[in-house]
Amino acid sequence: MEILKVSSRSTPNAVAGAISGVLRTDGAVEVQAVGAGATNQAIKAIAIARGYLAPLGIDVICIPAFANVEIDGDERTAIKLICEVR
Repeated sequence: MEILKVSSRSTPNAVAGAISGVLRTDGAVEVQAVGAGATNQAIKAIAIARGYLAPLGIDVICIPAFANVEIDGDERTAIKLICEVR
């Protein structure tokens, strides 16, 4: 499953396009975000992606979870949003 990493500076529309593209081809994508700002942008992107895919008859579900990631040698907790086509 492809992993898309989102930061607080990510543009939701651009991330939504990436999510939509991966979901159309693979049927599933993992979106990772560390911090409140990044999580906010990721959630907005998923909502926008659902809007992009709904007219095509594709319904997207999202399963939240935690993940441990290493950033600059430090272990951090990330929000992992697993998006799948229903």
